[in-house]
Amino acid sequence: MSIFVKDLTKTFGEQIAVNTISFEIKKGNIVGFLGPNGAGKSTSMKMITGTLPSDSGQILVDEIDVSQNPLEVKKHIGYLPEHNPLYLDMYVHEFLRFCGGIYGLSGSELKNRVAELVELCGLTKEQNKQIGTLSKGYRQRVGLAQSLVHDPSVLILDEPTTGLDPNQIIEIRNLILSISKDKTVLLSTHIMQEVQAMCNRAIIIKEGTIVADQLVNELTDEKEKFTIKVELESESDLSYWSQHAEVNNLKMINKVEYLFETTSDIRKEIFKWAGQNDVELIGISLEKGNMEEVFRKLTQNN
Repeated sequence: MSIFVKDLTKTFGEQIAVNTISFEIKKGNIVGFLGPNGAGKSTSMKMITGTLPSDSGQILVDEIDVSQNPLEVKKHIGYLPEHNPLYLDMYVHEFLRFCGGIYGLSGSELKNRVAELVELCGLTKEQNKQIGTLSKGYRQRVGLAQSLVHDPSVLILDEPTTGLDPNQIIEIRNLILSISKDKTVLLSTHIMQEVQAMCNRAIIIKEGTIVADQLVNELTDEKEKFTIKVELESESDLSYWSQHAEVNNLKMINKVEYLFETTSDIRKEIFKWAGQNDVELIGISLEKGNMEEVFRKLTQNN
C-alpha cells in the first residue's frame, strides 16, 4: 500500500478543515482528489507530505508513519504544492542541482539525474534560462522536475494545471502521465476533464469530509443521468415516454428531434417501441454523464 490514511483530522481554531477522512491508494494508481475551494484538499496533502502536522489520525507512506518519521517519508514523496515554490533568480539546471543536493545527490549521480529530468520534462532548451523568465507552463515543468529529482515512489501534485492555457494543460497532462507510469500519484484539480483524462479513481471531499471514493467510470455511471438524442422520420406521439419510469425529462428540439434524459441506457427499448408502433427512426445517440455534473451534485449546498 503506497498511501494509507486513517481518521485524519485537522482543525484551525473552531474550524474543522479535515474531518476524520480515511482512504488507501495502492501502488501505481493515479487518483484525483477533488473538492470546492476550502474543502480541505491542500490541507490534507500538506499533512500527507509531512509539511503540516495533523491533530489526530494516521498516515503511512510506503508503510512509513509520517508523524513518527517525517524526514524518512520525504525521501519517498515528490511534492508539487499549489503555489509552485521556485527560486526565480536561479537557472533551471542550477535549481535542479540545488534540489538534488538537498536529497543527498552529488557528483556524477547528481549531474546525470539533472540531465535525465531536463530531457524527461521537456526542459532542454530552457535549462540555461533563469526560472523567472519562463512561462507558467515551463515553470510547472520545473516544479514537476524538482518533485522527481530524488526518484520518489509517490507523487503529491496540488493543482498542477491551475492557471495554464489549454495547450499548456495538455502538455502538463501528458507529462504527468509519462512520469507516473511506475509511481503512485495523488493529484488535486478543479478541472474535471483532467480527472477523466488522467485518473482511474476519484476521491471527492466537501467541507472536510469525503463524499465519494470510486473508480471514475463507476462514479459517472452511478451518479449521472443519460441523455439520448432521438431523430424521427416524421412527427409522432411520444406520450408513452413522457410517463416512462426511467425517463426523467423529455425535451423537444423540434417536431422530429427529442432529448431523453434517463436513468439508464434505454436505446434498445426505444428501438423496440419504434418497431411496434411503426415509427421510423432516423438516428439515435447516447451521451453519458460527465465529471462536472457529478462534482456539482456531490458538492453543492442543499
